[in-house]
Amino acid sequence: ILPARPGLALSWGGGFRWGEGRGGMEIVGIGSGIVECPRIGAMIERHGEQFLQRVYTEREIRFCQGRRRAIEQFAAHWAAKEAVMKALGTGRVEGVAWSDVEIRLGPRGRPMVLVGGPAKDVIRRRKVADVLLSMAHCRTYATAHATAVARPEPAPEA
Repeated sequence: ILPARPGLALSWGGGFRWGEGRGGMEIVGIGSGIVECPRIGAMIERHGEQFLQRVYTEREIRFCQGRRRAIEQFAAHWAAKEAVMKALGTGRVEGVAWSDVEIRLGPRGRPMVLVGGPAKDVIRRRKVADVLLSMAHCRTYATAHATAVARPEPAPEA
């Protein structure tokens, strides 16, 4: 059990909330992903463009191919997509395809999540306002952690 701290409260009705009374956010789900970089390299080597098109968006393919250690970049994006799907509670079901989730780096290098297709419907249905994402990789492994957050419903007026 975590010690109580100002601004933190545990909501048994739907998740962890922070910033109560100040427009706080609620954690909808968390997810993590880890993959061996050589495994992704082998998949690209074995299946080529077919694999890339099935898993990554055109923008992700261009980004990863334009970086040093492209295989590590592809693996990090794979891990991030897996983490996001877990955080959304979909895994790879509900018709959500790998390419429905896109990972981009923002202006300061912060990874951002963009969704399309059935993933967009999942986001709306679960009232997800943002997905916080952290990615890391080395030559051997790539890993990611995602936290889907939503703004809590306003409290009913008494």
